[in-house]
Amino acid sequence: MQAEKLFDLKGQIAVVTGAASGLGLAITKTLAANGAHVALLDLDAETLAAAYQWLNGQGFSAESHQVDVSDSASLRNTIDGIAEKHGHLDILVANAGISGGPNSRTEAGAIENVSDELWNRVVDVNLTATFVAIQSAAKHMKKQRQGRIIAIASIAGLRGDPMTGYAYASSKGAVVNLVKQASWELAPYNVLVNGIAPGPFRTNIAGGRIREPEVEKAFADTVPLGRIAETDEIMGLALLLASKASSFMTGAVIPIDGGTVAI
Repeated sequence: MQAEKLFDLKGQIAVVTGAASGLGLAITKTLAANGAHVALLDLDAETLAAAYQWLNGQGFSAESHQVDVSDSASLRNTIDGIAEKHGHLDILVANAGISGGPNSRTEAGAIENVSDELWNRVVDVNLTATFVAIQSAAKHMKKQRQGRIIAIASIAGLRGDPMTGYAYASSKGAVVNLVKQASWELAPYNVLVNGIAPGPFRTNIAGGRIREPEVEKAFADTVPLGRIAETDEIMGLALLLASKASSFMTGAVIPIDGGTVAI
């Protein structure tokens, strides 16, 4: 197969949660640029509208849906509606996520100070919504006997990470095992389930604090490459996992972290 055809997504329908900013927007752009029709799901109406308008301005095919992913019924109904409208659903990127509050190096982030409210909110968005999105997409993909599912985990889910909070690390660790569990069930249907485990990227998670010089330096000091990644550096891996080029990959959770988990 010619190289360009390996990454051709023309005619495919993709759903991306948390699509309007950060890693979700970068992934949305690369899927759309390679021919997919992308349904953007996001809670923030303003950034969602801006992302949709940008895609339209580039001549890409897209639609947008304002959704709170922690509302399981709304998320299910939205994904079902997209699949039914187009007659198929080919790609899901379960990206929506929030930070887990203060990191465990701080007094506020110490285990005895993690509130039920914070824990439940982070788990609802990072884990439960990821499960519901995968569950909803899998229902359609099993019938089609094909599909690609990508869950955005974190290197904090691969090993302990004092730079993050308990709820975040725990929820992302669960996403790693969700990928592995789903990959076993869905493999006979040619539905491939993989994960991406980002290290520190320059996004607005945690209110954009990673952009502050002292915070950025603290994260960069943990990375062998010595810097924080730009959001577009996730594009190649996301495209690989969404395309024919990954036809023999499932159950993998791939770090994209500048070498952090290698040390």
